[in-house]
Amino acid sequence: MVEGIGLNAVCMASHLRSLFALPLRGLTWLGGQGTRAVAAIVFIAVAVPPLGALLRPYVTEAIFFLLCISFMRVDLVALYGHLRRPALVAAATAWTTIGVPLIVALAAYVSGLTTSSPGLALALMLQGTASPMMASPALAALMGLDATLVLVTLVTSTALVPFTASLFASLFLGGMLSIWPLTLGLKLLGILAASLLAATIIRRLFGTETIQRHKRPIDGLNIVILLVFASAVMGNVATDLIADPLFTIAVALLAFMVYFTLLAVTTLIFRRIGTERAFAIGLMVSQRNLGLMLAATAGALPATTWLYFALTQFPIHLAPYMLMPIARRLTARANTSDGATASSAT
Repeated sequence: MVEGIGLNAVCMASHLRSLFALPLRGLTWLGGQGTRAVAAIVFIAVAVPPLGALLRPYVTEAIFFLLCISFMRVDLVALYGHLRRPALVAAATAWTTIGVPLIVALAAYVSGLTTSSPGLALALMLQGTASPMMASPALAALMGLDATLVLVTLVTSTALVPFTASLFASLFLGGMLSIWPLTLGLKLLGILAASLLAATIIRRLFGTETIQRHKRPIDGLNIVILLVFASAVMGNVATDLIADPLFTIAVALLAFMVYFTLLAVTTLIFRRIGTERAFAIGLMVSQRNLGLMLAATAGALPATTWLYFALTQFPIHLAPYMLMPIARRLTARANTSDGATASSAT
């Protein structure tokens, strides 16, 4: 009888392994697709509107899991190494948390957008005050750029965003926001603290080596969650395009212009540290975490703000794939320069 119970237990364990093997292989394959899979997300999200309607209530949960995965994969050794040389990190953090919000807010006021289209102005200012996307280090790594520098700056700027977002919301947003600026800051702090705690528990339970060993399936899971978020945000894009094609196209062009302007300006500002590293910081700064703002405001935003947030997904997801040739050239140039420096030193 004992042998029968043991045999049943072995069979059950075998069935469980078989049950999880297929989705694990699927996630591993998906994680290996890199920027191609990230780019495909936006087209799937627009092409299947019912998926967006189904997933829209789960925006906050999607953002929470994306944050957990990013915090879970933090390379603590590399993090401490960069923090020992804080000047560059401090400059990049100040630019993305103070410089960018100020410039975006001033541009919205000077252009008269706050009067002509308050919903669009609100979207731009929330974009400016948002921290960089938690997926930025992963995207930088996929493109062969300095992901560690991106990660450290991401961590420091994300830690500050509950306070800076609250400050800029009180200075510039006024009655445009449906919640108090202090409430916005507290909600951001709560989401970030909860995801950091969950990620710490996961790291304790499974260990860093296990997480590193399962990099590909975790990348695949990250892409699935990105699809959930993009579908939830972009579910009405096709409808908006049919209802008002000129306005929708104009907002999409604005989203691309803001993205590439932030990328170019940041790269120029930090070019003295090397074009490859400056480009990595530029990529991070242009990838703003609008999902975090959606989660903090519980989605209680005007329709135009929602539309802009949805259309920003196009440059966010397509740019890494589009910019891959530039990143490869910059990385090759940086490696050649490092090799020449090493040769001359010997």
